Amino acid sequence: MKIGVPKETKIREYRVGMTPAGVRELTRRGHEVLVERGAGEGSGIGDQFYVEAGARIVPTAADAWAAELVVKVKEPLEPEFAFLREGLVLYTYLHLAAAPELTRELVRRRVTAVAYETIRTPDGRLPLLRPMSEVAGRMAVQVGASCLERERGGKGVLLGGVPGTRRGRVVILGGGVVGRNAATIAVGMGAQVTLLDIRAKTMEYLEDVFGSSIETLYSNPYNIEEAVSRADLVVGAVLVPGAVAPKLVTEGLIQRMEQGSVVVDVAVDQGGCIETCRPTTHDQPTYEVHGVVHYCVPNMPGAVAQTSTWALTNVTLEHAVRIATLGFARAATEDSSLEAGVNTFAGAVTCGPVADAHGLPYAELKTLLS
Repeated sequence: MKIGVPKETKIREYRVGMTPAGVRELTRRGHEVLVERGAGEGSGIGDQFYVEAGARIVPTAADAWAAELVVKVKEPLEPEFAFLREGLVLYTYLHLAAAPELTRELVRRRVTAVAYETIRTPDGRLPLLRPMSEVAGRMAVQVGASCLERERGGKGVLLGGVPGTRRGRVVILGGGVVGRNAATIAVGMGAQVTLLDIRAKTMEYLEDVFGSSIETLYSNPYNIEEAVSRADLVVGAVLVPGAVAPKLVTEGLIQRMEQGSVVVDVAVDQGGCIETCRPTTHDQPTYEVHGVVHYCVPNMPGAVAQTSTWALTNVTLEHAVRIATLGFARAATEDSSLEAGVNTFAGAVTCGPVADAHGLPYAELKTLLS
């Protein structure tokens, strides 16, 4: 099979869909890998490393997109829609519940779209989402701490404080992978950390791990209002696989926060869990609403591409190899985790939460394949 690796087009997206290690694994199995010129430069991977691993460097994005299987990091942007076509297997992060236009294009052009974020193991884990969630969770507190500096619009609070002063108050909404990693960094910085979740076992686990370094609260409207209204930094870390994130923080609650407080909504690529959230870019990462600084960059891990690219390929390569070697239909039939990752196929939406988000009919992949 021909596998294409185009250069990412999202603003300040420095990651790339495959490392030379991934290229070597595919080429040694007899597949051809086409890498767009310069695709890996943002991750510190020059074209020569891909060539040494067995790839062929192609001059344009169109050349890379002409492959049967395209491996990316982020969803196609409007200028790339022309590359979408029937017979293409697109393998990348898609977050379609928050992207109605892209969803309709994938359906209209009959693309087989496999989303990293909905590939799910039988025990409910999201293995391809995990490494980027780890990165985003850790980054959320780092960027939040920076935004709290007065010169960046914040209230001028140091999260760890110093002797004789109060520590910064960090509130984390969600105790999944993002939330746990955010808590790790916030605790390490010496902040006062409150984490809210709806799962008793998750909160028990977090208290076992962090001990008295964090406070856990059941996530309900009362506790959210009490915690968020007095927070210096709020991290939105809520995920409903494949679906739009629930709005847990209203605009009215944002108004109750102190001027110069900061919110970092990691759930922005799924629509955000903070009502005043809207996607931003690495070029213009923040804006203010009611005096509260909002950081809502959907591709946060792209800023640390040398870490993120390698971590991502470590988990995405297995399914890429399976699709290339077995063909999509057989691979999806034999692997229930991969099947769960298929969001569109043959002109239909095959992911229930995506269909619900856009009012589109849902079709079961197994039925379509049979």
